[in-house]
Amino acid sequence: MKKTPHAKHLPPVFRWSFLGPRYWPTWLMLGSLMAIAQLPIRINIALGKTLGRLLFYIVPSRKRIADTNLHLCFPELTVDERQELVRAVIESCGISFFESAVALWGRNTSIAQHHHIVGLEHIRAAQQQNKGVLLVGCHMTTMDICGRMLAQHCKFDILYRQDPNPLLAYMLVKARERFNGESIISVETRKLVRNLQAGHVVWYAPDQDYGIKHSIFAPFFGISAATVPGTARFAKLGDAQVILFSHYRNADGHYRIELSPALDNFPSGDDLADTARINHLIEQIIRNQPDQYLWVHRRFKSRPEGEPSFYQKKKS
Repeated sequence: MKKTPHAKHLPPVFRWSFLGPRYWPTWLMLGSLMAIAQLPIRINIALGKTLGRLLFYIVPSRKRIADTNLHLCFPELTVDERQELVRAVIESCGISFFESAVALWGRNTSIAQHHHIVGLEHIRAAQQQNKGVLLVGCHMTTMDICGRMLAQHCKFDILYRQDPNPLLAYMLVKARERFNGESIISVETRKLVRNLQAGHVVWYAPDQDYGIKHSIFAPFFGISAATVPGTARFAKLGDAQVILFSHYRNADGHYRIELSPALDNFPSGDDLADTARINHLIEQIIRNQPDQYLWVHRRFKSRPEGEPSFYQKKKS
């Protein structure tokens, strides 16, 4: 008998209950974001900077996480230099909130005028060989808006974690699929592999800590970090080429997107070596613009047995 997928693993659908009072605050937030998305990108960046400066003072827990991560990954920085970088990281997070609105509901004409992309020929070369492409990136704060910009040149599927708010989950998927390919729930890895086998381009970010169960410890900025070895496994199962996707916000309000040549000798058959290689490449992407990485995530929360946590426990 064919098993019925668990409800939380199904793509979100519209429900009439979304019109009820329970979801009115979500509708208000969505309406505000859609209105914000129509503003010029430079105004959204300015608003985001203001939000980021405010967040620096009202989210001390995230500030502490960022400081801990930067202390681990950039030990050469002085305390003052690190604090300045923490401030820039939080500011970039504020900007990303407004950039995400533009990415989801902004106008194509506005998006097209604000970016420069290099390396598209590497995706085209893979497609000419009838190969799928695993587009490997990381959680830079520019990922939403630069993903929208890349979509103007190349359609790609997205692996995502579903929001617990059903209305928000539905609206996010509908918005993304207007200009992208399919949205694949993160647990549906078989679908990801099938899409790669069918020649799709699939965006994938293996740079967060998803726990020990599905991870191996590989160096990241010289620290053992729990990392999912999915890049090599998906590339092998999907018979796909792996291309690095990096993206940055310039000071003038424009964005630069870079696509690497396909990785050679990948996967190698050694999960640890392949995972360490991907971590190293992601590290290089981050070092180009460290203030634009999502350092507020507890990247090193999982530790090898016997090692203490790097992060302060929440006060009860």
